[in-house]
Amino acid sequence: MNKKEKNFNPEMMEEKTLSSKTIFDGKIIHLHLDDILLPDGKVGFREYCTHNGAVCVIPLDSDGNVICVRQYRYAIGKPLLEIPAGKLDSPTEDPDDAVRRELREETGATSEKITFLGLYYGSPALLNEKIYMYLAEELSFGVSSPDEDEFLEVIRIPLEKMVDMVLNGEIEDGKTQSAVLRAQAMLERR
Repeated sequence: MNKKEKNFNPEMMEEKTLSSKTIFDGKIIHLHLDDILLPDGKVGFREYCTHNGAVCVIPLDSDGNVICVRQYRYAIGKPLLEIPAGKLDSPTEDPDDAVRRELREETGATSEKITFLGLYYGSPALLNEKIYMYLAEELSFGVSSPDEDEFLEVIRIPLEKMVDMVLNGEIEDGKTQSAVLRAQAMLERR
């Protein structure tokens, strides 16, 4: 650690809210415009979205396959290969409960062993969405029950192949990239 890192003070970077206005209050996202006081004493503004948060999960079967989903993503106009994921129903919902719900809904699986992999912020410059990432093992399978507006193709891909797909740019979804690499690194350390 160099001298600059030892003396780093995060309060010297803090931006303070002077006023806040909600521009759009949607069902999933909420857009805000804040006037802020910058660390140098000048006034600035920030436009940002708030979101309840979300969960994602690497469901790993006994053969080392990840249960993935392919679904159309309207905002980018194409289908993506992803791991199961979903939003928290409220800002106070326990992410451990939400990940079990999403795993069952999207894949029909339940898990005897769920391990927290960490947090993922996909676009922190303008979105506060916090995604809780998990690894699910010791899976049992039943019937999936996706949301009414969710059309999914469920696919099994070996974890090792998914790592290669991430490194080769074949998986474009950021949360999936991060969770796959974290799960692989964690499993290698066991």
